Amino acid sequence: MIKQGIALAASLFLAGLSALATPPFYGTISIDPDIILPSDPSSFQAVSYVRRDMRRIFDRRTGMEQNVENVHVLVATFSDGDDIEFRVHPEFESQAAAAAAAERYAYSIGQLPAVLRLRVRSVTILKGTEPFGGDSGRGEILIHVGQAIQYQNEGILEETLVHEACHVSLDIFHARAEGWIEAQQADNEFISVYARDHPSREDVAESFLPYYAYRYRPDRISAEMMQTIEETIPHRIAYFDEHIDLDGAD
Repeated sequence: MIKQGIALAASLFLAGLSALATPPFYGTISIDPDIILPSDPSSFQAVSYVRRDMRRIFDRRTGMEQNVENVHVLVATFSDGDDIEFRVHPEFESQAAAAAAAERYAYSIGQLPAVLRLRVRSVTILKGTEPFGGDSGRGEILIHVGQAIQYQNEGILEETLVHEACHVSLDIFHARAEGWIEAQQADNEFISVYARDHPSREDVAESFLPYYAYRYRPDRISAEMMQTIEETIPHRIAYFDEHIDLDGAD
């Protein structure tokens, strides 16, 4: 009965979200382009080309998942975590082009806190200007390079990868955890419109980047933003402090 009561309270809380005040941000990947800089160190070490093989790939350009032949399969190594398989679509015709793409994004992924890579097993790279993705079930980050170039030009490529890696590595443990729901209820606000509109799916990923900036990169955001984050999600900050191990994040 206690668990049923908690579930009911959470459902009632989520059902009443439209009554909350407007969050301070629409989405958090663009709150500041300097939270992680392209020049920051990376734990990425090397990419090794393995072979061409069949992989099941989701392509946002078609909205379909299908088996694709002749995918470039590479393995990226990191100094502080497990290897990650990179799957580069055969539309990158040469081995050299596939390796260059894998190296480019492996470096950025190596800039993320190691905890965000704990469940990342693969990275799929395709052409096209489509949203990134993070799939916790498959342990996969999806990158469309046209969109990646736009993010890079805006200075938020690394910040976007933080968001997607949160989906892969954190959501499964925290998005519906009792403590996280209690933190949502206690804060009674959301850091972004995107988090408010999708509280079970997006709140962890939307809240983590501001938390990371607040706790580990305070010199890279304004005092006003520090105050906004602290006042909007104090209980989520406390939850992350308790449950997410960021030792070595610097």
